[in-house]
Amino acid sequence: MRIFHDLAELEEAVGAHLGWSGWHTVTQQQVDVFAELTGDSQWIHVDPQRAARGPFGTTIAHGYLTLSLIPRLMMQVYTVEGLRMGVNYGVNKVRFPAPLPVGSRIRAGMELVSLDPRGGDYQLVTRVTVERDGGTKPVCVADTVNLLFPLAE
Repeated sequence: MRIFHDLAELEEAVGAHLGWSGWHTVTQQQVDVFAELTGDSQWIHVDPQRAARGPFGTTIAHGYLTLSLIPRLMMQVYTVEGLRMGVNYGVNKVRFPAPLPVGSRIRAGMELVSLDPRGGDYQLVTRVTVERDGGTKPVCVADTVNLLFPLAE
């Protein structure tokens, strides 16, 4: 894990690749719970028998489930000290170039795109590439946006 001791150090890393998270296995249970919470119970996600005869040969994770795993993976790659808090602000661009078969292992690589002051806080854009172990294309590429609030001086 990369530790930035302050925002000045983080700013110096803009344009750099910060590394990769550990591997995380996406389970059918995760997919089923996500389907129940979101109401997206399409058979390609939740019916292993039918999905086995479908275009992917197995159930696949929802793209938005993959996206929702990014904060979990990001926390393994870097941290910034000297902050009161950081919050998700949004996503500038998201793509799902390849399906994510259930049972696959994924990890996320991160590149700092920009860090811009906004009055009392900072807007950080990070390009996150989620890859599947053994895959040839990423399963998700997202430009995430976070707001960082420094400690009062």
